[in-house]
Amino acid sequence: MASEHRKKDPFLIVGAGVFGLATAHQLASAGYTNITVLEKDGQIPSRFSAGYDLNKIVRPEYADSFYTPLTLVRFLSQSISLIYESELIFAAQEAIRKWQEDPLYKPYFHQVGFLNVTSGSAPKVSRDILQKYLASISGHPKVQGKIQPCPDSSTIKKLIPALSGPVRGWNGYLNSLAGYAHAADAMKSVYEDCLQKGVSFRLGPHEGEVAELLFVPGTRRCVGARTKGDVRYHAATTIVAVGANAARIIPSATSQVTARCWGVSHIQLSPKEAEKLRGIPVINVRDIGFFFEPDLATNKLKICHMGGGYTNSSGSTGVSLPPSRLADSDFILKEDEEASRRLLREALPHLADRPLIDNHLCWFADSDDYNFVIDYVPETERSLAILSGDSGHGFKMLPVMGDLVMKLLVDGQQSVSRWKWKESKPGDNVAWRTGSSADLATTPRAKL
Repeated sequence: MASEHRKKDPFLIVGAGVFGLATAHQLASAGYTNITVLEKDGQIPSRFSAGYDLNKIVRPEYADSFYTPLTLVRFLSQSISLIYESELIFAAQEAIRKWQEDPLYKPYFHQVGFLNVTSGSAPKVSRDILQKYLASISGHPKVQGKIQPCPDSSTIKKLIPALSGPVRGWNGYLNSLAGYAHAADAMKSVYEDCLQKGVSFRLGPHEGEVAELLFVPGTRRCVGARTKGDVRYHAATTIVAVGANAARIIPSATSQVTARCWGVSHIQLSPKEAEKLRGIPVINVRDIGFFFEPDLATNKLKICHMGGGYTNSSGSTGVSLPPSRLADSDFILKEDEEASRRLLREALPHLADRPLIDNHLCWFADSDDYNFVIDYVPETERSLAILSGDSGHGFKMLPVMGDLVMKLLVDGQQSVSRWKWKESKPGDNVAWRTGSSADLATTPRAKL
């Protein structure tokens, strides 16, 4: 374990999204006393974070069964367990148990279930991936008795009577262990607990938006960061956790992650309409998109088209980065609208032509093999770490991500090969998605 002197050393965390907040919280919980978090937004939850959302899916199944134990298997905080022959996994607690039991997270978790299906017109890749998802949890003791096969539309409509549409050709399963979390509220809960534990936050462009990292002259040893307002922060260890914006601060991160986005929309329901859908599972049609029960406070129903995602590539560098201004992401693409309305026609046809509101692009850091990047940046003498590569599945790890980072800091190296810094991209295909990635510049916007 780290020494007491080490615990007094200054830590600087850049970014107060899911990974940054989780890391700050775990450091403070472990007794570290000099933690500063920088966030360019003027509020937390940060509107630049992919976690700034009504809700996020919390489920254990994966196309790659490596991640299933992180959400299902319980670990002691001092343990390292061999899960697969080639990989070591460290986690302080398993994620779903914390969502279910930990007072910090429990109020925001809704265990309504997760319907995971493909449509009648799904391509083979979607059907194959669905089977991998099911295989990753089949036989696991935590899931025993929680999986209901859904081989046809009649079974689905019996299980979920609120689905008034034909759900033609839908085929998959219902996992009653899973559900969703109210994302922004959960992040706010972690933030407030960080404040109680003495973590210092600096918000807004002047104090919280990093212009550049600081290095010892002539070396790659990072000693902190300078903000847009020319405020300088010095640290023994700097941790960059800015998601899709990673390459803005660490240019070499382009070899690790690509900034991509999905289009997110909402439909405003009346209290009576919302009540009829209260408690439905998360509805996930892998080749079209997904939606949630209406938000308890606003009665808004969130819907998202889940295709290959979109990039925002610079003409001069080819690097994809999110727009700098929030307002420049306040739209969705035409294919997002078409897919969302197609999904509603099959599931809830009375809502299919309703206005889509609160439309925006949700930006995430996509690694081509959908693995996280939790490692020291090479040649920085363990002074600079990067947390990125959420790949659209990072939020559910909020309760355990800090433990994964702590293992890196305590060990001084990343022992899980798939979370290491990679010198080159492993490929362009994100296997579990349906469809190809496109660039915003060449993709028509929805006219809403």
